[in-house]
Parts: sequence; structure tokens; C-alpha cells
Amino acid sequence: MNLVLLSDTGTVNGGAAKIALDGARAMALAGHRVELVCGAGEPDAALRDIPGLRIHQISKFDILDDRNRLRAMTYGWWNPRSHRYVAELLDTLDPENTLVHVHSWTKALSSSPIRAAWERGFEIAVTIHDFLLACPTGTLFLQNTLEKCPHRPMSLECVKTNCDVRSYRHKLWRVGRRMIQDYVGGIPSKVRNFIVYSQLAEKVLRPHLPTHAIFHFVPNAIDVEPCEPAPVAGQSVFVFLGRMTAEKGVELFARAAAAENVPCQFIGEGMARDSVLKANPKAILTGWMNHRDGLRAVRQSRALVFPSLWYETLGLVVLEAAGNGVPSIVPDDCAARESVEDGVTGLHFRSGDEADLRCKIALLRDPETAARMGRAAYERFWEAPGHGMDLHRSRLESAYQRILASRNKSAVERMPQPLNAI
Repeated sequence: MNLVLLSDTGTVNGGAAKIALDGARAMALAGHRVELVCGAGEPDAALRDIPGLRIHQISKFDILDDRNRLRAMTYGWWNPRSHRYVAELLDTLDPENTLVHVHSWTKALSSSPIRAAWERGFEIAVTIHDFLLACPTGTLFLQNTLEKCPHRPMSLECVKTNCDVRSYRHKLWRVGRRMIQDYVGGIPSKVRNFIVYSQLAEKVLRPHLPTHAIFHFVPNAIDVEPCEPAPVAGQSVFVFLGRMTAEKGVELFARAAAAENVPCQFIGEGMARDSVLKANPKAILTGWMNHRDGLRAVRQSRALVFPSLWYETLGLVVLEAAGNGVPSIVPDDCAARESVEDGVTGLHFRSGDEADLRCKIALLRDPETAARMGRAAYERFWEAPGHGMDLHRSRLESAYQRILASRNKSAVERMPQPLNAI
């Protein structure tokens, strides 16, 4: 099987990139031919010298780092270099045994390589890491009011709403990107296969995707080394690990920890750093850590708090905490709730409700309660079939095989439209 994997970056800079690059490595090691097309950034060192894995770097930087802002604006909508490069690559491959797997495209590649794929008759699969297939900002979240968006994506009310973290002008640019992405790039309109790793992601996106959409549930591999459960009963700090942005609920956690007078630690960076310190001057901010050190810090905590205000599509760190025997507190309406059995392996709290989050933190201040839930989370994580990379690769291979086997039955219209305007 030949795989062409599309990722905005060749470096692990978040959950989506880690999933994409880990998958590329695993499929190549399993004997498949893998062409990894990266929009920007030097490829991760772990991807070098792997037989069967070839890395293609389109650019040295993404649109955020491009000093030529006019080029960044236009390439964010449509990157002709990506289209040309992927088109030439695909012309060397056979559509009968090649699948194009899209992970990310909005920060460097644009939707142009997706067009190159469907206009040549290749089957395409898209892993859902966010909600950019429907929502211009990708979160279905109002940054101005810090609540989930009630508007239908791309409706008049959506376009009129200033919900962007930067500015309304930037929101309108995103609206333009979303229109070009669909009507010219063909994503999601020309795609029928979508890979999800949470039920909530499918539930939220299904109404906004084509009626011919097929979902393939492929749980992610969780990178946790076998170990004894963490001694949570002897710890006191409550920890957050991730991007420090408003939609992640970091201010909510900071206020709740301050009100409960419990030590709290934030591992990560982001635009909400100052507001976290303002809400809780005693908060410990470490900045980003490497993966190993980050998990070590989680092991040295009483519990992980995952206070996100938006839907999320999984919450990898919640599963990583469980694999280390650390209970989690998660919102009751985000995808992370699927990884936590309320009252057994951790606790759910009413999303955005500071008082309820305080109650759940107070419950886990009891060392026996924390130890019991941490042990249950640990046992649930390590029971069969598990979360290992071999299992993930096997499930991914099965999804790929189903997609390629059904390619001749595709209901997707593949007739290309003229590119005169591009």
C-alpha cells in the first residue's frame, strides 16, 4: 500500500502533529511506502533514516511566520506550490493502491493538495483533529464570550459574529479560507472518508459534512511506558498540561484552584499566561516541557485538571494521565469525558461552571478518593486491548484497506473544475 500523508508541519508541535508523524513512522516500519508531505518546518529527527518513509518539505515556515504578510494571506487561502508539488508526486503513484491521508492543511499547505488528489481520482481520508471542516475558526467557540457557538457554521449569523481570538478582520479572512477550502479545494465536499478518535467529534461534525460521509473510528496510540501507578495520595498539586489559551479553560482552573487554596501547576505556553497569573498569583507556570518531563510532572500531582471550554476532539493528556494512575477532572460536554468514568476513574464537572469545578477539586483533596480513582484509571487504561502503537497501526491499516476496497463505489463527484481563477 502507498500512503501520501499531508501535515502542515514535520515537527511535533501539538496533538495533531504527533498523531500524524507517529502514524507515518509506524506505517513505514510496517512495510508500507509512505510519502510524508510537510507544509513547513524541519522534519522531526525520529523520522530520519526509516526505510520506506520519504519526507517532502514544501516550505521552511508556515503562514504565521512568513514575514511577507501578503503572501501569507494568499497562500493561507491557496498555496500553488503545494498543489503543484503534490500533483507531481501523485502522478508517479497508482490510485488503485494509494491513499491520501490528510491531517492538517490550514497553516501551510492550504486545501490545494486535496484538490490535486481528488482531481486525479485518489481516495482521500481526513483525520478530524478539530472542527475546521465546518467552522472557520476550527473550534465552534466564541472567543469574545468564552462559550460554545450556537450558530450554524458559515451562516449569516456566523459570518456577522466577531468570535476570532485576533480580530473580526481575521475572522473574515478565515471565512474566505473556509469558502475556498470547500468550493475550490473540495474539502469536505469532495471527501467521503473521515477518521475520528472520539464519538463526540463525529456527533458534532456529522450535520455539517456531506451526506455521503463515512466515519472510521480509530483510537489513537497513547505514548505511555509501563510503570507503577503514581503515588497521588502523597501529592498535593493539581496540574494542567496543554496550550494556555482561553478556550482551554485555564483561567477557570486558576480561579477555582485559588478559591480552594490548592497548589496548581500549568505546563505549557499561550496567550492566556498573564491572565492565569492575574487570576491566581500563586500558580506555578513551567512553560513547555518535553513529553517525558511533562508526564513526570503529571505523575507528581494529585490530579490532572482538563478544564476545556470547547468540545475538543479527544484530550490525549487525560489518557496519558490514566496510564500513569492519575485521575482527571474533565468537563461533561467535551470529548475528554469519553476517557473518564465519572466517580470511578475521575470526575466530570459542569462545563464552564467554576463552583462545580471547585467541588470536584475538593473531592480529590481527599487522598483516599484520589488514590482509588487513580488506581481505577490505571487498571482501565492497561486492560486489553490497550492503547499501544501496534494496535493503532493495525486499526489504521484496516481503515485504509476498507477505503481502498470501496474506491470504485465512491459517490464523490471527481470531475475537476477549471483553475483559471487560481
